[in-house]
Amino acid sequence: MVSPAVDPALIADLVARALAEDVGTGDLTSAATVPPGTRATARVRQKAPGVIYGLAAAAEAFRQTDPGAAFTTLVEEGVWREDGPVFEVAGDAAALLAAERTALNILGRLSGVATMAARYVREVDGTGATILDTRKTTPGLRLLEKAAVVAGGASNHRIGLFDAVLIKENHSAMAGGVGAAVRAARAHAGDGVLVEAEVRNLAEVDEALEAGAPRVLLDNMSVAQLRAAVQHIAGAAETEASGNVNLDTVRAIAQTGVQFISVGALTHSAPTLDLSLILTPEKAR
Repeated sequence: MVSPAVDPALIADLVARALAEDVGTGDLTSAATVPPGTRATARVRQKAPGVIYGLAAAAEAFRQTDPGAAFTTLVEEGVWREDGPVFEVAGDAAALLAAERTALNILGRLSGVATMAARYVREVDGTGATILDTRKTTPGLRLLEKAAVVAGGASNHRIGLFDAVLIKENHSAMAGGVGAAVRAARAHAGDGVLVEAEVRNLAEVDEALEAGAPRVLLDNMSVAQLRAAVQHIAGAAETEASGNVNLDTVRAIAQTGVQFISVGALTHSAPTLDLSLILTPEKAR
């Protein structure tokens, strides 16, 4: 699946809510220390290796506090780099300071997700396996985080509950078994909708295959079990591995022959990319 383009209106709403949370009734510190009318240029720098993503949201934060702010991008999104300047923004000094934390919080979070995705993609290079994200995203940030995953070189699984069927053990239990769940889902979903079944052993693999599942999710299996399952399936369905996946294990998992590896850590455990902002008054330039 391909992550949809992020609606600018969604970004604007997210930024507005984040600014309201942070600024509230006003920035007390800047009101006390920054003379009215002072203009400045802020330069943001990347301080750790990784992939930048989220510049549209960062720019929106500064534009909401100063509609006349001039934003200049200094880096290409989606490209691994060691460090360096990211962007400059010139405008009202107090407004730039009001937007600083919101802009860096969002940009650092999304760049952290893109960086984590890039690390996993590097680990499976040459194996043919595709790294997928999951629905373990920050509430309200899903579309942006999934776009960040793509920026890092990985791929999106389903966006939500509405665009694909993923039958998990609880669904199978309610439906009367894996096979029954797959048959019901295929009848209900219609053409063009992915139907995937989570399976825990070869018996459930066979149930899913007999019911016509186009993809099976091999859940929490060891490397040996994954290899055996891939050989057993022998191309009768697409294969995806999930569970026990980290940067130390992902290459061995990929080498079992699975086509997809879903990694919740891309979004739920990505550390924020380290960024800094330095403000320079115009009179000092």
